[in-house]
Amino acid sequence: MSEKLITANLASTIATRALPGITQWNRLEGRPRTENFERALRAEIRDPLWLLSRQWQMGEFRGDDAGSPIFARTRIETTRLTGYRAAHGSAEAFDTSLPLEARVEPLPLALSLGDHDIALDIRLMLGRYWLKLIKALPQAARGQYIAAYPIHAPDPNDASDAPTLAHAEAWAQFAAVAGRAMDGARLYAYLKADPAHRASDGIAALAGSEAQADAQGVRFLAWFEKLLHQPAEGSAFVPERLEYQFSCSTPAAAGTDKVYVADQYFQGHLDWYNFDSDPTQTTLGEATAEGEITEAVEPEVTTLTTLPAQATFNGMPNTRWWAFEDGRTNFGDIKPDTTDLAKLLLIEFGLVYANDWFVVPFVVPAGAIATIKGMAVTNVFGERIWIEAAGRGADDDWQRWALFLTSVKGQGHQAADLSLMIPPTAQKTLEAAPLEEVIFVRDEMANMVWGLEKTVPLPSGMPKPGAAAARETRLFFEKDVERRLGAPPQPPPAASGAKIRYKVMSTVPENWIPMIPVHVPGDNREVQLQRASMPRIIEGDPSPPASVRPRTSLLRHGLDQAPPQPYFLHEEEVSRAGVRVTKSFQRTRWRDGRVWLWLGLRKQTGRGAGSSGLAFDRIVDL
Repeated sequence: MSEKLITANLASTIATRALPGITQWNRLEGRPRTENFERALRAEIRDPLWLLSRQWQMGEFRGDDAGSPIFARTRIETTRLTGYRAAHGSAEAFDTSLPLEARVEPLPLALSLGDHDIALDIRLMLGRYWLKLIKALPQAARGQYIAAYPIHAPDPNDASDAPTLAHAEAWAQFAAVAGRAMDGARLYAYLKADPAHRASDGIAALAGSEAQADAQGVRFLAWFEKLLHQPAEGSAFVPERLEYQFSCSTPAAAGTDKVYVADQYFQGHLDWYNFDSDPTQTTLGEATAEGEITEAVEPEVTTLTTLPAQATFNGMPNTRWWAFEDGRTNFGDIKPDTTDLAKLLLIEFGLVYANDWFVVPFVVPAGAIATIKGMAVTNVFGERIWIEAAGRGADDDWQRWALFLTSVKGQGHQAADLSLMIPPTAQKTLEAAPLEEVIFVRDEMANMVWGLEKTVPLPSGMPKPGAAAARETRLFFEKDVERRLGAPPQPPPAASGAKIRYKVMSTVPENWIPMIPVHVPGDNREVQLQRASMPRIIEGDPSPPASVRPRTSLLRHGLDQAPPQPYFLHEEEVSRAGVRVTKSFQRTRWRDGRVWLWLGLRKQTGRGAGSSGLAFDRIVDL
């Protein structure tokens, strides 16, 4: 062996570290001497005193916390929601046969845009279903119903059909079914207009079968109203706020009601945080004859005796030594920002105080309000402790901390509401693609607000980008002017030798609807936003310019009434970031298995200010 690999004095070399070296360790493993591996895999420790010493070293024997609870006795009072009132309705009985969202959110389905028929898909669906219902009746009645309730055929030479003719896909669909299919919406509107109207009216082929057709008419109405939930007479939607407002009540002491108000609901899902307790109201008001509120019942009192269970969650630190937690939740991977207070509290709860929380389970039925009247806890030392709510005191106390409690609406210094409200809401709601989308943006250069129609519904029933629909509509009217004049419209000729031209005002795309500031009546300082209109100016058109009307029901509020009504929007509703409002179909399944479908609205924060390019008093080069 080479002398270079031999160390003469190994002990002194290691002690002085004269030569660099690599230390290696051999893994210690249990070596079974028999074919039974059970004892070898136990990894037994023969010195329990060493384990006790480690526990003493880590401070496990220091009892700085109170004893663990072993017995709890709780008195809980529950009451049911009995009253409901929408913003524009009267008080009525609270209906638990449908989710609360389906009672609050539904908006009317628009079947017309001014004097024009829209929602062709709904009209055809209603027509097909009606013809299916009368399949057993005389065959000649089918053709007479198609003739009596026809699909509108657009006239290419009629500019009043512009909402349909301007879009090739909508025009093609109307032309394809006109004279071949039945407009079921016309029959539905006829039957709903007057209780004396019958489905057999005007159909000569039903001679002797009128009773059968009338019975199918009743079934037809019930089917559509069950298929699509329409709003009741009193709607909860407040157009000037772009949100829903409603109230619920539950019986209270001395024949009064405890009223919960939701005056700023727009999120698309109802929960406890949408409600505020209003101590200034003791009743919802007069109930209608159709929706009479049931007689108040006494609160249900429950005395719950239970053994508290420790709160657990995935990734929870193990409370004992020599055990590993599961890795489903990695608290070490959480990267909170300096403003993520809720995330920091979650980390502290999960890592420091995880084993300090206990659960006393109590099932609160949906549509009920639960209030804990008292709670006594006995710990392992036999001490009986009276537990008080952490959120007690004044509701506006800045040091008060509470979770899942309802805020109190008032002027301040109100006693905190310690009740827990569980509204009967849908667990999950499916939302379709937006049928309408409007973005309210602030235009600082023009010093105004615009309602930008991002998505508009075509007469065929399908949504289309508002910018594309505006370009097609503009092109249609330009071609219509050319058709009427027999030649392309020409701008007025410039003066001889002129090099510039004065333009009073520029134009904007037709999907930009102006919202101009006006004074609130009786106030010379506060302003609100009023819907206005831009003129459709086509150079060379001898006709007076027409006003550009919005195509979404969100911006057409009051426009289709007789006479047309203005639409006002509170100025504070449009922040600097803007507001995005969408309308889409919502679908959910309730606890009895029934499917509910309605047309609802949702409001979200926009993405900042915008610029329309509108300018006045400009000089342009020729």
